[in-house]
Amino acid sequence: MSAAVAALASAALLLSGCASTGASATTDASASAKSETRTVTSEVKEVNIPAEPKKALGMYTTDLDMLITLGIPLANQQPIRDSGYTGFPSFFDQEALKGITPFTNYPEFNFEAILKAQPDVILNGLGYDKELDGKLSDIAPTYTFNGFDGSDWRTKFKTVAEAFGKTEQYQAWMDKYQAKVDDVKKRLAAAGKSDLVIGPVDYYEDQVSVSCYGTPCLVIKDLGLKVSPLADGEGVKLSGEQLEQLSGIDAIITTEVPEKDGANPDAFAPLANNKLWTSLPFVANKQIHTYDLEMIYGSPSGQYALLEKFEKALLS
Repeated sequence: MSAAVAALASAALLLSGCASTGASATTDASASAKSETRTVTSEVKEVNIPAEPKKALGMYTTDLDMLITLGIPLANQQPIRDSGYTGFPSFFDQEALKGITPFTNYPEFNFEAILKAQPDVILNGLGYDKELDGKLSDIAPTYTFNGFDGSDWRTKFKTVAEAFGKTEQYQAWMDKYQAKVDDVKKRLAAAGKSDLVIGPVDYYEDQVSVSCYGTPCLVIKDLGLKVSPLADGEGVKLSGEQLEQLSGIDAIITTEVPEKDGANPDAFAPLANNKLWTSLPFVANKQIHTYDLEMIYGSPSGQYALLEKFEKALLS
């Protein structure tokens, strides 16, 4: 923790200590407060979290989305990522975010802003950072898990819901998502599109990559569509001279990252004069479909929004 955060944390503890010695602080009140916590086990440790949080904070936007979906009251400041983003993802529940101020918290962590938000619990899905849980726990009780380990994020979401006593809200989202999947799947079959081969394709640093990282392949498989075999395992990276390997793909989906001015540039513009690229079926048939980068990281609103993207791309 930085010196600034340590100082702020010490000040917060002093204030807390002063409050506890006031006229309203009693042994009975302390006992009551203790009884209003839940003891749960995260992927890191056993932690006491509020039984009914009033000011929860999500360490990353996916964590914030889980909190919103589970109906957990939020602190009045919440994190967003940098890299062109200036506000919360547009596909989040905007009503739930009314009056909440965003602050940049990725890729650099803003501990000062987190402390200023005065959360009573923190949901931290960045468990791959082994030191982060301890730093956040100095600010508020922290439930940590690794939401970026390559597994189906919905399994982690269920565990979070159980920890916070919100399994009904979790199941309500699952039921809503599955109903939408069933509807789109049925319509794809009626349109004769159940056998489409979809490629999660991106262009970065002069290479075309095909990979199943994140939510795209979850949605593709949920819809009964075929994922390009190029995405198997670690996926592949192709140079401009290897693009004929993409010829078996009917349509591609690709991430869209805003520039600082909010514009969304064409990621494949550098390939406009590559004959191997322009001759590919999905290029010739204009079957390149974009989606917000934030949808790739597993969260309820992100996956549902991506499902809607597939619906519009393949059935409109």
